[in-house]
Amino acid sequence: MSAKSKAQQKAAGAALSAKRGKTKKSALKGASKEMVESMSESELRKLASTKLKGKPDHVAKAT
Repeated sequence: MSAKSKAQQKAAGAALSAKRGKTKKSALKGASKEMVESMSESELRKLASTKLKGKPDHVAKAT
């Protein structure tokens, strides 16, 4: 699974940092706060390691 946008990649990186104990979970906001609880460390690592070249800043939310 790869990140679909730069924002998703950054959120995964923040969640991964919290999951590893380098950042406090209370410091997280938005998507990263949800990701840390719902995803495993390996899933977060895959999202956070996505190459950013050619990725949009944000992707419209599907309804």
